[in-house]
Amino acid sequence: MPPPIVEKTGPTLFTIAQSGKMRVPVKIFSNDTLIPQLQTDDSLRQACNVAALPGIVGASFVMPDAHQGYGFCIGGVAAFDPVSGIISPGGIGFDINCG
Repeated sequence: MPPPIVEKTGPTLFTIAQSGKMRVPVKIFSNDTLIPQLQTDDSLRQACNVAALPGIVGASFVMPDAHQGYGFCIGGVAAFDPVSGIISPGGIGFDINCG
């Protein structure tokens, strides 16, 4: 799977457009220095996977402190519809002091 295409859409906002199975886009709050670092692990791909989950609303968000997690990226934020969405304990985190 090729790496996600990241587009700068504001001074501190980057976007991965909705594609494939994604239901919403990914919005990344970052700067030009941090984006290349985010592209060295699976955190952006994990954010795209979250964007494909049932019932997600708005976007899959990535905060500036993001790094690779076990399913969701650490520093990822997502909201889900209370009726059609999911509940994912894994989205909270498994690491000590993460989540």
